[in-house]
Amino acid sequence: MAKWNFDMKKNYYKPTPTRWRKLGDALLGVSTTITGFAIYEEAKWVAIAALVTGVVGKFLTNFFGEDNGAGVI
Repeated sequence: MAKWNFDMKKNYYKPTPTRWRKLGDALLGVSTTITGFAIYEEAKWVAIAALVTGVVGKFLTNFFGEDNGAGVI
């Protein structure tokens, strides 16, 4: 069974594992696209929800740190 390394104080400034960095970048990219489209269509609540989801998702991926290079021990 995999053990997640999720120690917030130690891991924020450690390198983010590739898998989590790609997930965070994908969330941010998709949310940016949805936000742009929602602004164009004047769907304010969709734009705000997509923007918050992308930024929070990208921020949370910074808390996963590497111990042995894999991100999961």
